[in-house]
Amino acid sequence: MPAQSEAIVLADLLKQVEKLGDADWEPFRPGVKAHWLYREHDGGPAAVLLCYEPGARVALHEHVGYEHLFVLEGDQFDEEGSYPAGSFTINPPGTRHSPGSKDGCKALLIYEKAVRFVDA
Repeated sequence: MPAQSEAIVLADLLKQVEKLGDADWEPFRPGVKAHWLYREHDGGPAAVLLCYEPGARVALHEHVGYEHLFVLEGDQFDEEGSYPAGSFTINPPGTRHSPGSKDGCKALLIYEKAVRFVDA
């Protein structure tokens, strides 16, 4: 996606997320779908809604830039703890985790650089 020349306004984001249908999501990782709000295809800045199925988990990865995570509904967890709806987490560069969801969740992620997946 080319650089944005205008503001992106998502009035009442929670209601917009509720209205998303299956065709609005694309596969991201096993058990996790993505709805991109914007992204630079060179691994630069992006904002994405992620939808985790119950029990889904993303592989261990390292943050190359800052990532801001807001859990919109459901629950998310990683090696540091559990995060119910309304939780906001900032993962600074150099941090690693493998996030998942016990019961499923929807979350907003905003990051400055794509993550680097760590070989297990």
